[in-house]
Amino acid sequence: MGVEGCTKCIKYMLFFFNFIFWLAGCVILGVALWLRHDPQTSNLLELQFDGAQAPSTFYISVHILIAVGAVMMVVGFLGCYGAIQESQCLLGTFFVCLVILFACEVAAGIWGFMHKDTVSKEMINYYDSVYDKGLEQSLTDPEKKKAAAAVLKVFHETLNCCGKGQATGVFTSITDALGMTDICPSSPTFNNCHKSINDLFTDKIYLIGIAALVVAVIMIFEMIFSMVLCCGIRNSPVY
Repeated sequence: MGVEGCTKCIKYMLFFFNFIFWLAGCVILGVALWLRHDPQTSNLLELQFDGAQAPSTFYISVHILIAVGAVMMVVGFLGCYGAIQESQCLLGTFFVCLVILFACEVAAGIWGFMHKDTVSKEMINYYDSVYDKGLEQSLTDPEKKKAAAAVLKVFHETLNCCGKGQATGVFTSITDALGMTDICPSSPTFNNCHKSINDLFTDKIYLIGIAALVVAVIMIFEMIFSMVLCCGIRNSPVY
């Protein structure tokens, strides 16, 4: 094509970064789908008790991540094709898409930082509500007792924990042994469910944050290279 020298080098660097960007989109889409269907999170987030559904804030974030991964794949392909064809129109469109994506990512990052503990707190509050209602109603309402026990059993088996803390874990294990309840996991444990819930969602949120940071760095380089290549194409004597 028409560009030569350093601009030609930038052209292939832009193609390389766009290919990485496209791969990153594939990875993010794959990670988001894994987070959506991961047995640990899906078992907990699909629970219902007494008409109340488990908090869905985490799923909202995951669905946004799925959309971002799909868009990144499309934009990455657009950038690769625009760089190889040396098309100012495609590169300009690619640059605008990158700016919009970058702005959305920054906004999502700020929102995520401000609400980073929300998912864990909502799930812990939901667990406490089911736990308290389950114990209160265990002696007065057999049907509610069964419903609460089923929900708590999923929590405890999934996270290998029992109770809101050390004392409640010991108490629940005793009531299980006496046959009053059946909610602790099959293998005896006194792990704190509050800590287990927090660890589960915190680890996944950190994973999302690392992926977003890597993509942001790649996007900055791509915006620079796409503008330089656009200017090089415009100033090339062939065009």
